[in-house]
Amino acid sequence: MKKAFLVATIFLGLSASIQAQSIKFGIKAGLNYANQTGTDITINSTNYKTDAITSYHVGLIAELNLTNGFAIQPELLYSTQGASYKNLGTEFKNELGYISIPVLAKINLSKAISLDLGPQASFLLSEKNDFNVKNAESFEFGLAGGLSLNITKNFFLQGRYVLGLTEASKEAEVKNSVLQVSAGFKF
Repeated sequence: MKKAFLVATIFLGLSASIQAQSIKFGIKAGLNYANQTGTDITINSTNYKTDAITSYHVGLIAELNLTNGFAIQPELLYSTQGASYKNLGTEFKNELGYISIPVLAKINLSKAISLDLGPQASFLLSEKNDFNVKNAESFEFGLAGGLSLNITKNFFLQGRYVLGLTEASKEAEVKNSVLQVSAGFKF
């Protein structure tokens, strides 16, 4: 009985040690180049043309290495997105603050470069705009794809495009799209 308990304890300890080595946690931050696109961007019976805005994202990552060439990377980010709207001299900026949760499959193309693909769910936290309409949807779903470059064992750079698949507004048929450039550190 004591031998079985000892063997089980050693096995669990080794398993925990192996698991701890295959999971890395980290932080990242970067710039967003965000826009809203759609077939008919009409607000209060007025058609608008959108221009991209520059904003930011910051958050936490976890990287779970499943094999030498494949990992899963869930993230928890605060990301600001939106657009600048223009029509005949009228211009306003719509900035949306989201908690975004991308879950990416990381396919290693080499020791330094990986292809990152996966879904992203975003939950609206704030809406800051230059007009008095609270028209943003509270949930958004999208697809993310990009590349990661490991500069060192712990420091990395990422480039990613996120395409919104669901409507971002209650009043217009628009979807968020954002190009993200990030730098981060894994512990």
